[in-house]
Amino acid sequence: MPCPSGETGSGKTTQIPQYLYEAGIARQGIVAVTQPRRVAAISLATRVAEEKRTQLGKLVGYTVRFEDVTSSETKLKFMTDGMLLREAIGDPLLLRYTVVVLDEAHERTVHTDVLFGVVKAAQRKRREQNKVPLKVIVMSATMDVDLFSQYFNKSPVLYLEGRQHPIQMYYTKQPQSDYLQAALVSVFQIHQVCDLTEQTLKCIHLCSCREKKLANYGHCS
Repeated sequence: MPCPSGETGSGKTTQIPQYLYEAGIARQGIVAVTQPRRVAAISLATRVAEEKRTQLGKLVGYTVRFEDVTSSETKLKFMTDGMLLREAIGDPLLLRYTVVVLDEAHERTVHTDVLFGVVKAAQRKRREQNKVPLKVIVMSATMDVDLFSQYFNKSPVLYLEGRQHPIQMYYTKQPQSDYLQAALVSVFQIHQVCDLTEQTLKCIHLCSCREKKLANYGHCS
C-alpha cells in the first residue's frame, strides 16, 4: 500500500486512478476514490470523464448523498468518504472494489479515520479468505506520511513533484464580478502585447470553448 504525497496541482487525484485503470488493476473490480466533500467528488469525476473522453456515469462516475451517477460499466468511482463507509456497513469486505484510494487524508475527518480501520480489516479478511486482494492508497497534499505508513505496516512513501514550471501571480486592483470575462480580456491583452505562441493559442482556444459551454448552460451571454 503506497502513500503518495505531493503538493496541490501535482495531478495525483486525477491521474493516479487513470494509471490504475490503464494498468489493468480495475479488471476484477472498481477503483474507488474517496473525497471529504461532495463538490470535490463530482468535479473530479467530471474532469476525469472529460480526460477519458467518456460520458459521465459510464466508465467514470460518482456517488454522493442522494445522487448516484454510476452504471454497470463504471470502473473509476469518485465518492464521499461517508458513502464508502455506508457501503462498508452492508459489505465489510468491500468486494466490489479492487483498489480504494483515500484522498485528502490530512483533513482527518471522522469518516476518513474510520475508513482507515475498515479498509485495513477488509484487506486482512480478504487475504485470509483467499479472495481478490484489496489494494489501498492513502494520499494527500500535506500529511504526516510516516504516521500513515506505520499504520499500514510501514508502506512505502512516494514523494511526487509538484509544478514543473514557475508560476507568477498577478492580482486585479478591483474585484471582478465576471471572472470569465476578465480572464478573456486578460488573454487578449497578452495576445496584443506578446508574440503569438502555441501556449497562447491553446489558452485562447480553451477560453472560447469554456465560454461556449457556459453559454449553453445559460450562465453567460
